[in-house]
Amino acid sequence: MLLGALVVGLLLGAGGVGAAWALGGEDGGSGSGAGAAGDARGACAALDGFDESRYGAKGDEGLVALNRWSGAVTLSAAAAAGDQEYRPLAEALKRAQQRHAREFTFDAEAKKDLAKARGICADL
Repeated sequence: MLLGALVVGLLLGAGGVGAAWALGGEDGGSGSGAGAAGDARGACAALDGFDESRYGAKGDEGLVALNRWSGAVTLSAAAAAGDQEYRPLAEALKRAQQRHAREFTFDAEAKKDLAKARGICADL
């Protein structure tokens, strides 16, 4: 039951972040942030606001963390699909996501991949 709720939350969060990014754009919606680079910037912005210690918290605090996490993962995958340059970012986040799905926590290995992704974002 909990796993099902988590999956639904991830899907809704990813869709919401993706829709907001696509509709908003950096200049109010003219589409200047479109494409792989815009998706990568969106993934990094979501990751920048993500605090893994808040993931799973009750209430709005936990929902914010959940949605930022799912948004970062989803947008990084979109960026990598659009341009292979962003593949390392997507792979680091995917490894962290898979590790979290197995362990139900952001353990040392997941945090290592999060740090790698944050480093990639710092260089973008």
